[in-house]
Amino acid sequence: MRDFHERMHAAGVYGLWELASQMTKHPEPKAVAHIWKASLLDAMIREAGEVVPVGEERRALQLFNPGLDGRWATTNTMIAAIQLLLPGETARAHRHTPTAIRFIMEGDGAYTAVDGERVYMRPGDLVLTPSWAWHDHGNETDTPVVWMDGLDVPLVQFLNAMFFQMHDAREFPLTKAHNASERLHGAGGLTPTWVKERPRSSPLLLYSWEATWKSLQALRDEKGDEHDGIAFEYTHPQTGGPVLPTMSCWIQMLRPGERLRAHRHTGSAVYCVVQGTGETIIDGRRFAWEKGDILTLPSWALHEHANRSSRDPAVLFSIQDRPVVEALGLYREEAG
Repeated sequence: MRDFHERMHAAGVYGLWELASQMTKHPEPKAVAHIWKASLLDAMIREAGEVVPVGEERRALQLFNPGLDGRWATTNTMIAAIQLLLPGETARAHRHTPTAIRFIMEGDGAYTAVDGERVYMRPGDLVLTPSWAWHDHGNETDTPVVWMDGLDVPLVQFLNAMFFQMHDAREFPLTKAHNASERLHGAGGLTPTWVKERPRSSPLLLYSWEATWKSLQALRDEKGDEHDGIAFEYTHPQTGGPVLPTMSCWIQMLRPGERLRAHRHTGSAVYCVVQGTGETIIDGRRFAWEKGDILTLPSWALHEHANRSSRDPAVLFSIQDRPVVEALGLYREEAG
């Protein structure tokens, strides 16, 4: 028997009887729940601004999951990062097959340029960079700008579909009016009939905090979801689907003193605390959070959120890999 197995393995063949333990009763991800505190991230990104110039690449701190053995990954499918652009800086134009989002945490008036359109950003705004779109960043203001990046890099790497290209010029030529996509597609339920193209990624590049906060406030007295509170998904204005083929973006509000019910689901998430103080209990472990903290949630982990303030609402922004899980028919959810 031993000789047979040695010869079999040498030939690159393994018996199913040797692998049966990998067919687990439920997901057992190597990624772990983890929190990066705002105080630590802020100190490190400020120091990076002093010692790391913006050259060919961005000044972005990548958040590696402690359970993934040094992989470029915050969850098994997504990477989150904190990026800083100082006054007067421009991050060189490039493009890549991973899709990306920017959730603005600090700074008013800097821009991301996507395929020739400048999108000007304010705190709380969500900005999209679809796959293979030329993009550069610039800060023409006199204050730093900080945002959370979210990309599907680990998924694209796993699929061996990574492509990257630097542009010849530092900035991609401007061919559209500033914030053109917002004027065309940001009317809230109104779609221009003469636009026939239906890209897989949302053609709306900017989802403003002003509109998002207005929607949250308008429904703060509704019952909401027992597991997620007053939660909205940012959607593709033409299809009503997720903003990106591989990542969905959510915003959710926990009202003062609200504690939500526990549940679990397939698919991972990364949360950024927009405002407020609270806690998330993940598989029995408590993570206390406040504004600027970033928290990662592995697949199938039992979790519940709570707002610790009796006076102020708490707001969480998140990126999730749910579109991929749902497209493959693998989404499951159960109450705790």
